[in-house]
Amino acid sequence: MGRIATVTEEGRPHVVPFVFALDDDTLYSSVDAKPKKGPDLQRIRNIRANPAVQVVVDHYEEPWEPIWWVRLTGTAEVLEEGSERER
Repeated sequence: MGRIATVTEEGRPHVVPFVFALDDDTLYSSVDAKPKKGPDLQRIRNIRANPAVQVVVDHYEEPWEPIWWVRLTGTAEVLEEGSERER
């Protein structure tokens, strides 16, 4: 699980937790059927308007020696159709 940061149309940051899968150098996340407002989520609208995103994935436990985190900066794309989306 990680956190994805997008930017609203008003220029405000919008950060939400999300589940992802990493395939080579591409990070994928899907919108599933859990109780949400449907597939028209704020983060999806934000990505369509401004595809610049940051993702943070971290691991926390005590004692603190095994703590780690990674931040990714990139460009997001909403896959509307096609084999990549189906996969």
